Order: sequence, then structure tokens, then C-alpha cells
Amino acid sequence: MKRFLNKIGQDNRGFTLVELLVAIALIAILVAIVMPNITGLIGYGQTEGANAESSIVQTAMDTMMAKEGLASVTDTVETDNMTAFPTGNVLYPDYLRSVTTQGTYSCDTTGLVTQESTGY
Repeated sequence: MKRFLNKIGQDNRGFTLVELLVAIALIAILVAIVMPNITGLIGYGQTEGANAESSIVQTAMDTMMAKEGLASVTDTVETDNMTAFPTGNVLYPDYLRSVTTQGTYSCDTTGLVTQESTGY
């Protein structure tokens, strides 16, 4: 039994400081390569999300104007609340599924929707 315990105590193998530093350096290099790609994808996703939302709001406006037979609507100041957009003929709940949008929008009398801010 004593010989067995001595053998366990003599087995002090582990990583050296140089090996640990090399492993940490490799991990740092991999992180430096991968991080710019990930942050670029996040920015691209936010831009595409804002473009898609703007297109949805414009399509809802066009649908509402066609269905209601409107040639013009009241100018609307920027808002994200679709229960007040546009003034008089609102898009929510008949033409949009959510009360608020991520970005803020305004429209002119022709029904052209302008995205004032993306909300990101």
C-alpha cells in the first residue's frame, strides 16, 4: 500500500508554463479572427431587419389606401405607434399585427412612408 501511495505522489506530470502560454496565444489568435466576422453579421442583420420592417409598413399603407379607396392621407409626424399612423386612418389592427414598430415612421399626403429611425 505504501509503495502504491508513493507512486501516486511521484506522478506530478502537468502542463508547463510555456505550454499554457502557447495554448492561450492560439485561443487569442482564433478569437481575433472570428470576432470581426460575428460583429459584421450582427450589423447586417439589423440593417436587413430595418429594411424589412420599412417595407412591411409601406405595404400596409398601400393596402389600406387601396382598400379604403383613398387618394391621399394626412401627413403624419414620426411615430412608432401604429394606432395613430396615419392620422385618421390607422394601420393597426387591420393592416399590421403589432401596435408598435421597432423603428419610427412618418408619411406624406401621397402615402409614401419614410423610416425616420431604425430603432437599433
